[in-house]
Amino acid sequence: MKNDLIQEERVTLAELDLPGDLKSLSLKQCRGLCSEIRKTLITTVSKNGGHLASNLGAVELTMAIHRNFSSPDDKIVWDVGHQCYTHKILTGRYQQFATLRQKGGISGFPKPEESEHDSFISGHSSTSVSVACGIAEAMKMQGSDNYSVAVIGDGAMTGGMFYEAMNNAGKEKDLNLIVILNDNNMSISKSVGAVARYLTSLRNTEKYVRTKRTVEKGLGKVPLVGKGVSKGVKYVKDSVKYKLLEQSTMFEDMGFIYLGPVNGHSLEELEEVIHVAKSYRRPVFIHVKTQKGSGYAPAEENPGEYHGISKFDIESGNPEVCQSDSYSTVFGRELVSIAEKDDRICAITAAMKYGTGLQFFYHRFPERFFDVGIAEQHAVTFAGGLASMGQIPVFAVYSTFLQRAYDQLIHDIAIGGLHVVLGIDRAGVVGEDGETHQGMYDVPMLTTIPDTVIYSPSCYEELKMCMQKAIYVCKGLAAIRYPRGPENASFNTNYLNTDYLFLRQNKGDILVITYGRIYNEAFLAQKALLGDGLKCDLLKLTKIYPLCHDIIGEIAKYKRIVFFEESCGEGSISEMIGDRLAEAGYSGDYSRVAASGFVKQATIAECLDGLGLSAEKMADYIRGRFGKNGKA
Repeated sequence: MKNDLIQEERVTLAELDLPGDLKSLSLKQCRGLCSEIRKTLITTVSKNGGHLASNLGAVELTMAIHRNFSSPDDKIVWDVGHQCYTHKILTGRYQQFATLRQKGGISGFPKPEESEHDSFISGHSSTSVSVACGIAEAMKMQGSDNYSVAVIGDGAMTGGMFYEAMNNAGKEKDLNLIVILNDNNMSISKSVGAVARYLTSLRNTEKYVRTKRTVEKGLGKVPLVGKGVSKGVKYVKDSVKYKLLEQSTMFEDMGFIYLGPVNGHSLEELEEVIHVAKSYRRPVFIHVKTQKGSGYAPAEENPGEYHGISKFDIESGNPEVCQSDSYSTVFGRELVSIAEKDDRICAITAAMKYGTGLQFFYHRFPERFFDVGIAEQHAVTFAGGLASMGQIPVFAVYSTFLQRAYDQLIHDIAIGGLHVVLGIDRAGVVGEDGETHQGMYDVPMLTTIPDTVIYSPSCYEELKMCMQKAIYVCKGLAAIRYPRGPENASFNTNYLNTDYLFLRQNKGDILVITYGRIYNEAFLAQKALLGDGLKCDLLKLTKIYPLCHDIIGEIAKYKRIVFFEESCGEGSISEMIGDRLAEAGYSGDYSRVAASGFVKQATIAECLDGLGLSAEKMADYIRGRFGKNGKA
């Protein structure tokens, strides 16, 4: 940074070499940058969608972190990673920030391949302390005195992995590990909070820390009675603290120094407490209080609605896309309708009540609704407990987050033959959230679990049919997987089946097989190919696993078969059918198009097209494989 900029009353992000220049700025200049950052966040997310409320609440905290640590030598681990937008702006990506969550642009989550300042990828919750502890231990072994910093949201503290990591990390007394809790939701009563803030203002000064250590050390040297007095003082201090600062004792019992709570929108307080934390050279836990949506009134008033949001109008705050038309909403409303007639039905969510459409169930049947927090493992085993007592639990969960509960699905549900229903939301491509959130692995995962039944509806009416089958026909683990967003059905939805359906109107020798959302793409591709003289029949699977016993024989009647699948190819249904055909001695042409590797961020349409699963790409594939007139 040019020296004359230091003297300016205001500086802009475009003028700075970030993050290095931040350390040379005054607090007044930094406050001006915080205002500019908030405008940038609101403008960009209004155009691209993304996580707004949590990022608006973490602006000053991120600024203070980068002014008091030296990234990338000091490692900053974000949990959950969606609160890292300001971090990206302050680490050299301001000019690219308008490409946030776009194809070829910067990710909405930390991504080491994108920047050396993103120390670890983080799209799922409750992982940061484990990661930061591992980094700190590696630094220690390598002789580095740099810091490892985990920034975790209060919601992530509902995940058991956080406590496993804290319990382990607190055992290391000489580890340069600092955990910062970004608390934008926890409530502290006024009476306790006032005392807590008073004691915090005393404890969080370096003078107090030095004095405390000096007194304890001095008392310990007094002959005969010194050690006893020192222990007595510590006992009294701890007893008072236990009564007045109960929220701190858990972390200190785990071996951490606890500092806080402090005002997360005051740069002065944040910098002071970080300075003190660094002086300990041992695990420290900093409790920071922030306001979600800070600086944008609509997000302050409705932080839940602005957690993850589509494009919206800045002036009115109204989203551009109405989320009422979606598979999630239809699922949620239909579950209420079923539960009206059956009091055994229970609904479970892992902190995704609105995202999965379960808010309708919550308002209608609060006594049968359970939000377990970000704890998918617990959610599955809890569902097993309900099922063991004759209830019918329905766990609505994003495909990407169900991955966290694989062991529980096997050990606590399937082995015991318990009847639990999974509503697997965001199955398949989800778009701009990128690799960590694409729902590409639930099919390979669930097909490895014996006696599991999986449905994949292609429209709303089929979703409702599948819910009835999963709840009342299936006996063990049953799953219904459905995509993000609204129905798109060009085909006739009056002809549906919960097992499979052939569309043989063209009487060709080419068969296209698929399921779920992309059946509509296959239907459109069929129409386009017919104009080229290529006659293709369609097979739409609805119950995709286990395969119906007679289906392989029907499929084998075709000389040329293509399976298009919106899933990871390894362990997929298309792979399974290929194996069954080979076992049956099939000698025709069988090929398949599915995802390979991780699917990067882009719109859903762009992702499907890139995977060869759009109508146009399906038609192109068939033309290329079999010739324009069906003759290879």
